[in-house]
Amino acid sequence: MKNTITFLGLAAVFFASCQGGTAKKTQAKIDSTIVTNSENQVDAKECFQFIKNRDTASLSINKTDNTVKGNLSYNFYEKDKNAGTISGLVKGDTIIADYTFQSEGTKSVREVVWLKQGNQLIEGFGDVQEVDGKTKFKDISKLKFGASMVFSKTPCK
Repeated sequence: MKNTITFLGLAAVFFASCQGGTAKKTQAKIDSTIVTNSENQVDAKECFQFIKNRDTASLSINKTDNTVKGNLSYNFYEKDKNAGTISGLVKGDTIIADYTFQSEGTKSVREVVWLKQGNQLIEGFGDVQEVDGKTKFKDISKLKFGASMVFSKTPCK
């Protein structure tokens, strides 16, 4: 009888230790999943700059999943500077956002679109129209992405 009780006790300890190891492995998998998923939720900040002769533009964006928010400023030689915020969506390799800015004391909103190619964002241009007080592109699929406004990735300050 003593041997049976001893055997059952050892068997219980053995099974408990095996279960503990499985629980630790499962917990490790759960913890790594939580870390991986939370990393996807963290804002990814990127900064870009356009410089050509005396014209400059700066863009800093924070991406979370498929949304983007950030700051944009244009400083063109002998023209009024304008600066403001962007808010929009990322669709594949394209950023489509509303740019809300102040220029000459007037608040304006216009649509901006960039095509991402490597470490560059190429600003799109096309025909625009006024819709509900915003300047919007007539047809985003007809935008031209040329070499006129290429923003290169820069370290964020």
